[in-house]
Amino acid sequence: MLLSAPAQEGGKGGATTAVLAREQAWSDAESRNDNRALERIFDDALVYIEDGRLATKGECLSRVRRADSHPRQIVAGATTVRIFNSTAIVVGIYREISVKDGKVLPSQSRFIDTWVNKKGSWMLVAAGASPLSK
Repeated sequence: MLLSAPAQEGGKGGATTAVLAREQAWSDAESRNDNRALERIFDDALVYIEDGRLATKGECLSRVRRADSHPRQIVAGATTVRIFNSTAIVVGIYREISVKDGKVLPSQSRFIDTWVNKKGSWMLVAAGASPLSK
């Protein structure tokens, strides 16, 4: 799993670096089906939108547990991080490669993630992704 993200830091380099590290940790945890790590990344009030579906933290964790395919590689590009006090908005595009039933499934999506710094730890509170046209 690889997540690379050139970011616009806007004078808040430490926060930007920390948020991008959490984005990487999220990608890594999902690729390993590591719900314990995801528990620490996702806020209890997480709102997640993917392919038009709304999901809670519990539903996201359940999907990861039972999914028959998981991302093998995620590469983010054209990523922008905006910091507003204790809130960070990450917007970008990522390419994902998954394998299901021996078939390689590439995809590309635009995403927006919202992180809030709670007691010194960046927690994912909202996220959404939408596939890009081919």
